[in-house]
Amino acid sequence: MSIPPSRLAAAAATVTVVLWASAFVSIRSAGAAYSPGALALGRLLAGALTLGAICLVRREGWPPRAAWRGIAISGLLWFGFYMVALNWGEQRVDAGTAALVVNVGPLLIALLGARLLGDPMPPQLLAGMAVSFAGAVTVGLSMSGEGGSSVLGVVLCLLAAVAYASGVVAQKPALGRASVLQVTTFGCLVGAVACLPFAGRLLHEAARAPLPATLNMVYLGVFPTALAFTTWGYALSRTTASRMGATTYAVPALVVLMSWLALGEVPGLVTLVGGALCLAGVAVSRSRPLRRTPRTAREEPRPERVS
Repeated sequence: MSIPPSRLAAAAATVTVVLWASAFVSIRSAGAAYSPGALALGRLLAGALTLGAICLVRREGWPPRAAWRGIAISGLLWFGFYMVALNWGEQRVDAGTAALVVNVGPLLIALLGARLLGDPMPPQLLAGMAVSFAGAVTVGLSMSGEGGSSVLGVVLCLLAAVAYASGVVAQKPALGRASVLQVTTFGCLVGAVACLPFAGRLLHEAARAPLPATLNMVYLGVFPTALAFTTWGYALSRTTASRMGATTYAVPALVVLMSWLALGEVPGLVTLVGGALCLAGVAVSRSRPLRRTPRTAREEPRPERVS
């Protein structure tokens, strides 16, 4: 019995969302020992090595020339700039503010996808994104600390959101010209090359960092990067960028749950309500529109006879 492609895509999107949510917990741990650029480079190197080994085993080869434009743009903006900006921004603003600002990303994906890719904007997608964004705002405000924000930190998180949205929209056409593994692997390599100026800092900090911080950095590269970006690409190649962007609104809700379980940070009632709204909005955005059942011949009014 074969699994329908739509269910495989949904399962891939679920894996992505769960692993990206776990990344926030690992970044918090590794970020205490590694600077933003060094952490991004270490994560990307671990991801590139993992993906490169898989490509060699599968004999994927080089992507077609037509796919390189999208791969290069997504690699520079999403794999490279986004990770550095987000790591840096989270050192200057509290977690709630960062989550709130970065969650502008799915809205930008929807707008850019509609403008550049011709993605449809069905009413249930717009409604779901509105509900999820309200939930993200609720989570962000409930988790915000007093006096923990700075103008630079907010700007960095906003730039990260713009880079994330632009990278997703650039990646979508490339997935139609190359395999998911090729697009993900070479995008990660481009991001790693862009972050090479931080190599000296990475070597210096790795020599002094505690083992748990380094293991968290490796985890970020293998799972939230290598695995999660691959499952993201698989799901994105089978749906629209707008719909996939809306799916990531589940991340704040899962971050709240994981922080509760892993870090002992007990969420308040408002935070739980915001998380529930995030999940509800994702469910609405991914729902299918109701189809009107055609009227049968018996239900159709018969034309009146003219006597």
